[in-house]
Amino acid sequence: MSQETITLEFDGPVAIMSNNRPEKHNAANDAMDLRLWEVLGELHEREGVRAIIWRGNGKSFSSGRDTTELGVRTEDISDLEFIERGHRGAQQFFTIPAPIICALKGWVIGGSFERSLLCDMRIAGESAKMRLPEVLHGVVPDTGGTARLVQMAGHGLAADLALTGRVMDAQEALRHGIVSRVVPDRELDQRVLEIAHQIAEAPAFTVKMFRRSLGRMTDPMVKASIQDEAITQSMVFASDDYAEMKAARAEQREPKYRGR
Repeated sequence: MSQETITLEFDGPVAIMSNNRPEKHNAANDAMDLRLWEVLGELHEREGVRAIIWRGNGKSFSSGRDTTELGVRTEDISDLEFIERGHRGAQQFFTIPAPIICALKGWVIGGSFERSLLCDMRIAGESAKMRLPEVLHGVVPDTGGTARLVQMAGHGLAADLALTGRVMDAQEALRHGIVSRVVPDRELDQRVLEIAHQIAEAPAFTVKMFRRSLGRMTDPMVKASIQDEAITQSMVFASDDYAEMKAARAEQREPKYRGR
């Protein structure tokens, strides 16, 4: 029987989603994406869930997209259709009926980092290392994370992370408000579980109304950015510069970009 790419367990009113490709540092492939949308859909319908934890088995939360599957498409659909289908799944982060607390450790990269930014809270283990390396691969971040970063830490940090692809450690993320707490790795799961149960014990309607108010303040900008990013990413995939980057890497030569 194949391994479940994301597992779902319950600790009373707390749901626990665990990325489950530890041998790959939980790199996300198509099967893992589909499983994430399936789990979020199930949690939308399940009564009695008061808080959700999203974590990773093994050493990392997620090392981003599985690079062995980059550019692999088994369906006859356009780039825009493929991207927008993924975005429809990601929209569930905005409508999930319980707050999601992310337990971040090890590598937290690319689209997986961006998806964690769509959640309510991020608690980091001391080992957490966050990156947005998409531009270095010739593409753009396209899951709404850039907008969230601008909201949290401003234009300058979002540009720095995306344009350089540098690593941001847990303490820097804490200073910028991207994570709200940093704890020792050995305590991460227990501390996040305690936070989740603390939230679960609060009046359910009050939690719902607070999240509704917070979302009305912040989500419109992120949703608009996701729509823009789908078009932008499709244009990038069709660009001469993207084709040149891939050709230059395959031929082990310096690329000659033309800005189009």
